[in-house]
Amino acid sequence: MQPANDPTINYKALVQQNYDRCAAAYEAARRDTAHPELTVLIDRLPSPAQVLDIGCGAGVPVAQTLAQHFVVTGVDISAEQIRRAQNNVPNAQFIHSDIMALDFPAATFDAVVSFYAIFHLPREEHPELLRRIYTWLKPGGYLLATVTQFAEAAYTEDDFFGGTMYWSNYGLADYRHILQNLGFTILDIHALGHGYNVDANAAPERHPLLFAQRNS
Repeated sequence: MQPANDPTINYKALVQQNYDRCAAAYEAARRDTAHPELTVLIDRLPSPAQVLDIGCGAGVPVAQTLAQHFVVTGVDISAEQIRRAQNNVPNAQFIHSDIMALDFPAATFDAVVSFYAIFHLPREEHPELLRRIYTWLKPGGYLLATVTQFAEAAYTEDDFFGGTMYWSNYGLADYRHILQNLGFTILDIHALGHGYNVDANAAPERHPLLFAQRNS
């Protein structure tokens, strides 16, 4: 683990390049069955609801599962991940972009999901991203997102599928405070594992999964 504070390095480009490079291995390592946690949306949302998946990766299993019920838009910074998502989930729309470079019309989505993605953005951008998500959601819309338990300054590690990856995050208490100040109601928080399949030989991880609702 190394501090990510070199002003000459474009850390978003690093994330993009390394997800492009490891796309095949990463897709193979991801769990291919749907997150049981998605049922909180499937049980609540009407069909055809509009759902945004931030950091959709190759589309499996999250976008693929949601697209069986809803109209799904996925966004990812990796062009190769988007190419794979388009093949894996042909009935969804996918956008190759840094989520911070996009701005959807207000009240576009019934729900926004983001699994294992927000911590790849500089944490200084997280409050603004959450503010945008609030505006993109319809009144009463839902946010389902993995965050992190403890705050950590930006860092890189060199063992992410053989390459270097970047992380930056606040802690759970910070995210709760940001969301509540924006006008979200926290409906549930529970722990989620790393999301890899049983053969991936990944170290155990626990990520808080926040389920929140935009106030009407």
